[in-house]
Amino acid sequence: MPIYDELYFWENSNLIKHILVRHEQSAAHAADGYARSSNKIGVCFATSGPGATNLVTGIANAYMDSIPLLVITGQVSKPFIGTDAFQETNIFGITLPIVKHSYAIRDVNTLPQIISEACFLAQNGRPGPVLIDIPKDIGLEKGLLYSYEKFSEFTNKKTHRAGYQTSGILIGKFIKHISQAYQPLIYAGGGVLSANAFQALHQLIKVFGVPIVNTLMGKGAYNAADFLSLGMLGMHGTAYANFAVSDCDLLIAFGSRFDDRVTGKLDEFACNAEVIHVDIDPAEISKNRSPQLSLIGDVRIILLQILKRLRKIKLPPFNQNKDWIERVNIWKLQYPIFFENKKAALLLPQELINMLGLCNESACYTTDVGQHQMWAAQLINCQPKKWVSSSGLGTMGFGLPAAIGAKIANPKMNVICVSGDSSIQMKIQELGTVAHYKLNIKIIIVNNEWQGMVRQWQESFYGNRFSNSYMQNGTPILLFLPKRIV
Repeated sequence: MPIYDELYFWENSNLIKHILVRHEQSAAHAADGYARSSNKIGVCFATSGPGATNLVTGIANAYMDSIPLLVITGQVSKPFIGTDAFQETNIFGITLPIVKHSYAIRDVNTLPQIISEACFLAQNGRPGPVLIDIPKDIGLEKGLLYSYEKFSEFTNKKTHRAGYQTSGILIGKFIKHISQAYQPLIYAGGGVLSANAFQALHQLIKVFGVPIVNTLMGKGAYNAADFLSLGMLGMHGTAYANFAVSDCDLLIAFGSRFDDRVTGKLDEFACNAEVIHVDIDPAEISKNRSPQLSLIGDVRIILLQILKRLRKIKLPPFNQNKDWIERVNIWKLQYPIFFENKKAALLLPQELINMLGLCNESACYTTDVGQHQMWAAQLINCQPKKWVSSSGLGTMGFGLPAAIGAKIANPKMNVICVSGDSSIQMKIQELGTVAHYKLNIKIIIVNNEWQGMVRQWQESFYGNRFSNSYMQNGTPILLFLPKRIV
């Protein structure tokens, strides 16, 4: 309350804009959506106790997907910490495994420096959430100091690693590997988008004529309509993307972590290929797959180094990839993403989502989690920074609050939330936030009366025993089935 009381004066002076969501988890998701759809840090805060613990799912979601968040929580007054006081929780300890760094404030004069440092840490290197826990009595105190370091000063400190320098020798090895490969394939993850490396990646792909696959987080890193794009790989990916991974002789991973939903059985993933892994986080190198060559650093900077070297050397035309490109494009023709409508009077959800993408090519799409998420990932061609989806944690209820954050970050952008009848109920109260701030967000709900992905697995692996996946009973939403427009 002391912080909100101070906020009252700042809002009245138009110095800050506060968005009041209806649930703290939504605050974290909205800040997440804000960060993904912009190049800024997302900020959220909540009160102590249940307010702080309600943020945990959103913090974990951001941590899994490497999203920069500044999370500020309230805490009981310093004398009451550790006494099981009313609404006291050890949010510092609870969130230790799911944050990049944490601070527990004990001196009000340290706040300016800590907030500056927290923003730097959230965005520098591999992005992630940073938490600041502020006791109530700290909020009541008056700060005497207001000095803090700028980002440029942090990078010069030995205690803050600004990034890794990639040697010219490794750049030369990278060029040698890709030049000698006959069936190379690029595997783009979310790190490409975090680093704003999509333009540099596009140039590299065109220079060498290399096909590209992307992860769910890497969607938008490359134009899906281009003949070199094979779409998403992995469990819910295209057949031809997975064929290409199996047959390639060189797999170049940019900003990806060889997630289990991508690789399946690790010993069978790209088993005939040499691997080059480019990532900003050294902990990801050899965590799941040991590469033959690793380049640690900012993906964009490394790509620019490669392109700069290529301008200085004369390379012969890369015709050795010609047969490989022809083969992958034959696969695209033989195994297209296909859906058959046996009830011509009604629309299939795939038809709806496909048409949605065709009619809104420049929109920002947020999704919840489930079948509709996978259909959207497969069928909608998104531009960079316009795909906002919970990938690592798979959080139902993410889509609507994320759309709120994306719309606040980009008021003039067309923001569309694709959800399901189960997911939307997880955070349906945020319709109140949409109405409160008059946010022009389009919400598409695919209502099949089931937890669709759960039912699909129950059909495939559990003998059609549909245990607690039917959702029609008690559903507060009644949707009409749209008739096909002839």
